[in-house]
Amino acid sequence: MRIGKQDAPYSAICTSDADRITVRGRDLVGEIIGKMDFTSYFWFLVTGEEPDENQTFFANAILCALAEHGLVPSVAAARMTYAAAPEAMQGAVAAGLLGCGSVVLGSAEVAGRFYAECVADWHSDGGTAEDAAKRGIARLRADKQPIPGFGHPQHAGGDPRANLLLKLARERGVGGPHVAMLYAIRDTLPEMIGRSLPINVNGPIPAILLDLGWPLAALKGIGLLCRTAGLIGHLTEEAERSIGFIMSGAAAAAITYDGE
Repeated sequence: MRIGKQDAPYSAICTSDADRITVRGRDLVGEIIGKMDFTSYFWFLVTGEEPDENQTFFANAILCALAEHGLVPSVAAARMTYAAAPEAMQGAVAAGLLGCGSVVLGSAEVAGRFYAECVADWHSDGGTAEDAAKRGIARLRADKQPIPGFGHPQHAGGDPRANLLLKLARERGVGGPHVAMLYAIRDTLPEMIGRSLPINVNGPIPAILLDLGWPLAALKGIGLLCRTAGLIGHLTEEAERSIGFIMSGAAAAAITYDGE
């Protein structure tokens, strides 16, 4: 049974033979290993183009910004899984990554799609960024959706990671329509919802990356890659100083049974 399109049996990522491994048209041994750092290689694998200085700089900065934020749900899931199955680190990493969705870690993708829609509306309408931002916010409010990239339960006074990324973008002259839209949304929030909200880290990440040419479809991959590094760090500690069962016990103690 045929399911979906089956008329393009090609891949432009990698091929190999007995003597050579070719990645995106480059010889892995002769042109990449020892000559390209991993962040640049990641950009190259996804886009097919070697990144310029700003693309590499901000990819590095963003990967560092998202790799670690304490005992968040993805880390708790990974550490409890590893405590129960210490022979399978890959299963524990997978457990952590499977929870990376629209609420935790994957929200940069949600924000990026929203900003891209607002930018497209802005350019097609010919009005101001603020007008497009207001229309976008109104659509979200009509569906009772939060404003992606704004607000934070802990960093209510402003997310320090977001503040630094935006400061670096200003200093390095990086910013296009998506960064402009981020600011337009921020500036129109008091009028649209009756109060201001701080920009959280999931605001500048997609805005900056999209303006630098990162594919919209690959935004979630940024969070998955850097959180994998953080999870491996936690699981290495879990192997040496286990808290997985402590976390599991604390979770059970925190919940009261109210069934019959």
